[in-house]
Amino acid sequence: MKTLQLHLSGAGLPAGAFDGLRAMAPDLVLCFGDPAFFKGSSLHAALRAASPDAALAGCSGAGEIAQAQVHDGSLAVTAIKFDRAQARGTCTTLSAMADSFAAGARLGAKLPGDGLRHVLVFGTGVNINGSALVEGLQSTLPAAARVSGGLAGDNGAFIETFTLGDHGSASDQLVAIGLYGDALTVANSSFGGWVPFGPARRVTRCEHNVLYELDGERALNVYKRYLGDYARDLPASGLLFPFELLRDSRHSSGIIRTILGVDDEAGSLTLAGDVPEGGYLKLMHSSTERLIDAAEQAALKLQPLSRGHARPALALLVSCVGRKLVMGDRVDEEVEAVVSALGADAVVTGFYSYGEICASEFIGDCRLHNQTMTITWLTET
Repeated sequence: MKTLQLHLSGAGLPAGAFDGLRAMAPDLVLCFGDPAFFKGSSLHAALRAASPDAALAGCSGAGEIAQAQVHDGSLAVTAIKFDRAQARGTCTTLSAMADSFAAGARLGAKLPGDGLRHVLVFGTGVNINGSALVEGLQSTLPAAARVSGGLAGDNGAFIETFTLGDHGSASDQLVAIGLYGDALTVANSSFGGWVPFGPARRVTRCEHNVLYELDGERALNVYKRYLGDYARDLPASGLLFPFELLRDSRHSSGIIRTILGVDDEAGSLTLAGDVPEGGYLKLMHSSTERLIDAAEQAALKLQPLSRGHARPALALLVSCVGRKLVMGDRVDEEVEAVVSALGADAVVTGFYSYGEICASEFIGDCRLHNQTMTITWLTET
């Protein structure tokens, strides 16, 4: 496996920006960057001209990861040339939030099942039920295929996000890349670093990912009471105070839900994924030090693979925009912690997201996460 990484800063695409891809003839090209790069057709056209046979995938974000650093307003392009593995791309249009499960199922059904080892999925970050997307995708994939990826961002505006696929970029598109071949080694890890506070609140009314009542009271009223002065800045301030879903025993489930929107008239909160009616939630908060330590813990879980493997590898990092807001100018430190734990041989790319998709430490199968650092480590044996 060979990799090539390009990092473009500034507005627009300079002439010859992707000339390095021509000689490589990559099988897969991943792009993460500022939303401005994904508007219109110029990015897709330039990539397709430079790498006509590659599967293309990526999305806009709230920051992009390249060369072991976090950048804003730029484009990170990572090309992969496999020795024996293959990559196949597909996409579908998301018609509305209620279409999330069906759209995920359509994606999975389009990927041939024979030899499928792993699926990378990138979805729009607004007007989507991320957990339904993941469930739909898994409903039509072979049981042995694992899934990871994330939801696009737009620098915290929550207005319009973009994904990139083989046929171009769009704000209503879901993209999946199927990775095939016995030579592939793929592993995932995730860790949050958030701490619960306050009492557990029972979900007394909820419709999928729209939370209406907690303990019989309007959910927005309860949430604003906890936030105090931070409530003035909703929904953006909700990234600093997510919910944790509790198991029936009221113990941690490892699943966190971010607030994506509020409805003052209905008194509701729109979350990034489903919450179960009758279940329990707790508010969470964190600090820069806890988040950096958690990112390192996510990488340490993969260290036996990364340190015991001399061949080139790709580390795809998807971290939450809420973590970036908490860490501020120190956000580079969580990426540096991951790189230090994985070793210098891995090429690192990724983005800051509105939802992370990865296997759950507590549950085992793939779930939508929020406020985590997730890592997909990929190489060939």
